[in-house]
Amino acid sequence: MESITLQPVVYQIDGQPYEGLLAYDSSRVDPLPGLLMAPNWMGISEGGQEIAKSVAEQGYVVLIADLYGQGIRPANADEAGAAMMPLKNDRALLRKRMWAAYDTLRNTSFAQVDSSKLATFGFCFGGCCSLELARGGAPLKAAISFHGSLDTPNPIDANSIKGSVLVLHGAADPLVANEQLPAFEAEMTAAGVDWQLTSYGGAVHSFTDPHANVPGKMMYDARTAKRAFIAMHNLLDEVFRD
Repeated sequence: MESITLQPVVYQIDGQPYEGLLAYDSSRVDPLPGLLMAPNWMGISEGGQEIAKSVAEQGYVVLIADLYGQGIRPANADEAGAAMMPLKNDRALLRKRMWAAYDTLRNTSFAQVDSSKLATFGFCFGGCCSLELARGGAPLKAAISFHGSLDTPNPIDANSIKGSVLVLHGAADPLVANEQLPAFEAEMTAAGVDWQLTSYGGAVHSFTDPHANVPGKMMYDARTAKRAFIAMHNLLDEVFRD
């Protein structure tokens, strides 16, 4: 991943600074599809940076959204929860921050982004964020959630989804209530969305996170992670095809 540059990008929301991180191949001069990555509740962490770099290697410009604000980088679960919950409880605010990151990616001057080929993907809390951006009507080709929560206060907003939706779910995930799955399916179906939901047997929460190690609750699963990323890239290949 030596060819991938990580570039801090500062932008403003209501006069306050936010600092995302752009991952791109600086040797490429042709316009590439842009992906907005919503990180897990720990924000822009080292693990998130490694994911962004590995995805950018596949021919994308990836922006990790800053959902909390410049300099707010949780160091533990308590700090992460304190930063996350105001957004979980205020989906309009959450969408506003995702929209700002989306606009930053679309208009970045650091790399050539094909603004007709934009998508979002996220992990855990970030999966929720990606789905909410899609529900908010962002012109996305796809929204992808890895082990994220699926609930939303206004299911009718799914009528505003413009692209495909892919949910990659751990079938044994204790942090995503079972009733969220049929509710999500009904929401997407009622809105006529092109949606997929894959449940991976035996996988719990955070199955893509190599540092997750809470047995029965949050655990890395290399096989499931590999399958899930393949599913994401297959969908992106499809929706970005000319």
